[in-house]
Amino acid sequence: MAVYTSWNRADASPKRAAEPDAEFLDRIAGPFWDQVRGVINEWWSRFPDQARHGLRSRLLDRNSDANVYSALWELYLHEMLLGSGCAVEIERQLGTRDKSPDFLVTRDGEQFVVEAIWTAQHLGGTGSNRLPPQLSDAIDDVLSPNFFVSYKVDRTGSATPPQKRIKAGLTRWLASLDPDRVAAEYARKVPLPKRTWQEADWCFTFEAIPRSPGKRGNPASRTIGIHSAIWVDGESNRVLDAVKRKGGKYGDLALPFIVAVGHAAVCPDQEDVETALYGTLVEYAHVNTPTFGRLLDGYWTATYEHTHSRVSGVLIVDNPAPWTWTKNTPVLWHSPDPKSLPAPVLPTWATAQLGEARVEHQLAACPTHTALSLPRHWPVGDAFPRRDRSNPN
Repeated sequence: MAVYTSWNRADASPKRAAEPDAEFLDRIAGPFWDQVRGVINEWWSRFPDQARHGLRSRLLDRNSDANVYSALWELYLHEMLLGSGCAVEIERQLGTRDKSPDFLVTRDGEQFVVEAIWTAQHLGGTGSNRLPPQLSDAIDDVLSPNFFVSYKVDRTGSATPPQKRIKAGLTRWLASLDPDRVAAEYARKVPLPKRTWQEADWCFTFEAIPRSPGKRGNPASRTIGIHSAIWVDGESNRVLDAVKRKGGKYGDLALPFIVAVGHAAVCPDQEDVETALYGTLVEYAHVNTPTFGRLLDGYWTATYEHTHSRVSGVLIVDNPAPWTWTKNTPVLWHSPDPKSLPAPVLPTWATAQLGEARVEHQLAACPTHTALSLPRHWPVGDAFPRRDRSNPN
């Protein structure tokens, strides 16, 4: 048995908005994706027998994208630990609350605990500023070799608007525009062409964005270039909430305890992580020279949360996914609390440590791919090779 079985995959189109991640990873064709599925199968086979079934179910869960990515995050962490010379036990009962954290790790005779959590930035106002997934897919299917479109939802309706009429109207409008002329006018500060569409109580405003000359003529390219979105949750809040959720779950483990956060965000910001863990950086004005300090609002600096010293470190990887596994460096943020047990550092981990008020960073001793036994530039090849939509083979 494996996570992904071999069959004649022919659909190499990008992920559709209404398509679950599990379905996409199983159906997408091409050598790039064959590499991804092959490595997932191989890593999954190295999980202990008792944990394999549950992990496979989560990887193939078409009802929860969060389940898929949290399972991929655990798969990556497990392989990184093994590749760093660690012995790993899965979900062994530990701590004063008799619960089972994800990994009990032994390296060079020393033990520590790693608990995984995956967290993603969420879009707000999904009913007021986003297209229904079926309509987003329909617009992306519009043949528009010369233009991208952006959109704004001005008014929402109760039912999904008819897709055929919107597609036909967009196709005619975009075909009537000259990309060179639009680009030249935009360079002279003329606004981009807009079109308002009203249908079934919905009202959209579309804007035509000319593709650069070298990117034109590819009928397989997506049509929506910019999605209207409002990001409602701050990175610092998400990181802080994730560490709080896991950090207090097991009581006293009597071992170094690392919370590993898979941090999915549009624009990851290291300063937000600093704020979440060490508190807000502030500048105090003095007569001669300013000094810096931290507010008591971070995970380890909040004076009322004495149990936070049980967390020795927080390991963060930004946007963990198969296509970034060899590229994004894990960063271990050390606890500044003197009561915390020291967190071990693996060779592929960079580190961050709070000094007087500033954070001191140290690079990893080895590149990430060395612990995963993969090439530095993996997966090899193009995820979505240029192709003619009329010729799926």
